[in-house]
Order: sequence, then C-alpha cells, then structure tokens
Amino acid sequence: MDAILAAIKADQAWTLEQQISICQIPAPPFKETERGKEYARRLGELGLVDIHTDSEGNVISRWPGSKAPKPLIVFSAHLDTVFPEGMDVRVTKDGPKHKGLGIGDDCRGLASVLTVARAFQKHKAEFNGTILFVATVGEEGQGDLRGVRHLFGKELKGQIDAFLSVDGTGTSLASRAVGSNRYLVTYKGRGGHSYGAFGMPNPAHAMGRAMARIADIQVPVSPKTTFNIGRVEGGTSVNSIPISVSMEVDIRSESAKELAALDERLRAALQAGLDGEKQRWPASKAPLDLEIKTMGLRPAAEPPDSLPIVQKAIAAGKKVGVTVFATRAGSTDSNIPMSLGIPAITIGGGGGAQGAHSIDEWYEDTADSYKGPQWAAMILQALTEK
Repeated sequence: MDAILAAIKADQAWTLEQQISICQIPAPPFKETERGKEYARRLGELGLVDIHTDSEGNVISRWPGSKAPKPLIVFSAHLDTVFPEGMDVRVTKDGPKHKGLGIGDDCRGLASVLTVARAFQKHKAEFNGTILFVATVGEEGQGDLRGVRHLFGKELKGQIDAFLSVDGTGTSLASRAVGSNRYLVTYKGRGGHSYGAFGMPNPAHAMGRAMARIADIQVPVSPKTTFNIGRVEGGTSVNSIPISVSMEVDIRSESAKELAALDERLRAALQAGLDGEKQRWPASKAPLDLEIKTMGLRPAAEPPDSLPIVQKAIAAGKKVGVTVFATRAGSTDSNIPMSLGIPAITIGGGGGAQGAHSIDEWYEDTADSYKGPQWAAMILQALTEK
C-alpha cells in the first residue's frame, strides 16, 4: 500500500489537472450526460472494466483487481452541479486559487476517484472483494439523490455491502445523514382588483400568515434542526389581488424523529394561514386553496460512530496523517445507504475551498491536498480486508 500512497502523492499536479478539466464540462441539473461520457472514457483509460451508464445516468465501472464478489464496495463522487444550463464553466486562476462552478463540489471528488484508480492501475492493486467506481447523477438540489436512489434500488438492490463517497474538499468525515423535506407551497384564489374586489381572501395574505407562524417555530439546537423559506413568487401587479402565490420551503434535521415533528408543525402553520385568511372574510364566497407539492425528501439517519466503517476510516486517516477530531452530519449521497442500514460515509477530497454553490466558488491546492485521495485509498483497503 505504501507504493500506492506514494503514487497518489506524486500525482498531486495530475489530480488538479483532472479536477480543472472535468469542471469545464457542463453538468447542470438533469443534464450530466456529457460529463458522464468523458468520465467513463477516463475510467477506461485507467484500466477500469465493465464500464456502463445505467438508465438513470450513473457511470458504473469495476476495478479489475477485485478477487471476490463480496464484499461489494461502491466508491463514488457525483457528476452534477447546482448551476443551470448556459453558465460559464471556465476555470480561472487567481493567485493560488482556482475559481470555477463546482470546482470543489464535486470536481474535487471526481478527480480524487480518478487519482485512486490511477495509483491502483500503476501498482496492479488487488483486493479481497469487488470495488465499483461510480459517478452518480442528481446529488444536488432538486436532483433529490436520484442517482444513488437508483443505484440502491433497481440497479444494485440488496447487493452493496458498503458505500464510500468523496464530496467536496478538506478531510471531513460525515458519518450521519442530515435529512431534508422540501416543498413548493402554493395558495390559490380567484383574484381581482385591489380596490374593487376588496373583501375576499387574499392568497398573499394567507401565505404571509403562514410565514409568520413558520418563523416562530421553536426547534432544538441538538440534534440540529432548521427551517427556511428560500424563494417566494406570485401575483400580477401591485393593484391586483393575486390569483396565486407560492414559496419554496426547506426543513432539515439530523434526527428522523425531529424532522417528522417539524414537518407536522410546518403543515399546521400552512393550514393555519389558510384558515386564518378565510376567517378574516367570512362573508366572501371567493375560493382560497392550499397546495403542497413535494420537491425533495432526503432521509435522515443517525448511525453510531462505533460502526466498523467509521472506525476503519478514522484508523485509515491516521495512517496518512489525517486526524478526525469529530465526525459530522451531512446531506450527501450517503443519506440513502445510511437510511437503509448499509454502512456508508462521505469524506472530503483534500485541499481547501470556499463558496460552494455560488459563482464565487474557489479551490486551493494545498501542500497536503494529496492526503484526501490517499485517505480514500486506505479506506478501500480496510473495507476489503478480511
């Protein structure tokens, strides 16, 4: 294993080259195909076999040095970004920083996976099990983990024994899953002139009542539980009672129990907004309705840090100079296997970055950024040891 770790360290500049070039291939939500095709080509150049793209768009490949069907380990990063089609994906350099859309999240993860494969290829690595190198789709936003859901559903249901993903930068270790429920909430009415039709229930006022109630919800600090109204739209003009207004709501928690409790309180607030506005105008016959559409449901999970996969990851980190002072909860592809009771963790790919999900996102290749992919390689070895 020492030779593999040395190869990864020596390839630090090559890893950065991969990271930059991958990032300059657009991969907007639900349109990851071109990046996926190129990623599959690179996996093939590095000796991976049985390369194919499944019906959801995940790129799946197998390390040829796998010597037994079990355990089956998935080693992955995600292809998609949060940025819509048509944005400038060129990566620019500003001193030691590389600026680009998704340069850290998750171009660093994708490059780390390739670097591990390159080191394995150079030293003809063999393992007591099967390692699948996978690039998933739909990890971000409204993708709602569609790639990894498919992987653990139709594609490889019941077959995967452990899951390791590289998402972002640094050397964090996510061993718990932050669950999230996301809704598009719409209040609908008949509409009318702000003066002439005054006296009917107003969808905007109903939504305002609901928003005020949501803002007053009390949530626990631990396990961390949050709520947010991130987007509001609707109406036609300043002097018109809206026909329709809507808002996008996100609630999150590390605890499935707390997430469910918050969801119940959220729905109560939404209904109270509707009822309160109707009661304000009891003589009106104008309709007022509430519609709640699900935008995404990510399961929460709280597996203990005593699990072998977590302990093996911490031990592997020590061997390459990565110290895990504390594990964390995250919202990543690992949410799905964790919620299914399958051992899973997400680690950083090394280096430093800021501004994820913004147009100002940047990555800096630190002197020890190679420790990210080294750590991943050591974890894979530990997961396949008998």
